[in-house]
Amino acid sequence: NKKAFVELLFWKSPAAVNEMTKGYSSLQEGEGTTRSRVPPWTPQEEQELQELYWKYKEMEGGDIIAAILAHLPTPGRTWRQVVKQLVRM
Repeated sequence: NKKAFVELLFWKSPAAVNEMTKGYSSLQEGEGTTRSRVPPWTPQEEQELQELYWKYKEMEGGDIIAAILAHLPTPGRTWRQVVKQLVRM
């Protein structure tokens, strides 16, 4: 690739470097990105999250997100994922 030097001017993740060396079509769809590892929120999970938020939003002296995580029926969600989803909603 004659223009690879331009690619070197910017910070790269290991997945991007692998793609550069093996060709830009070498990664399968969804591979190498952290977003693909996070399971998407289903409409049912979004509804449950919304209900838990309305239930705990008036809670004083505690972490609302921690309370939501404790009562969220889907295990494996992180604090950051819950906050990001609440902001998105």
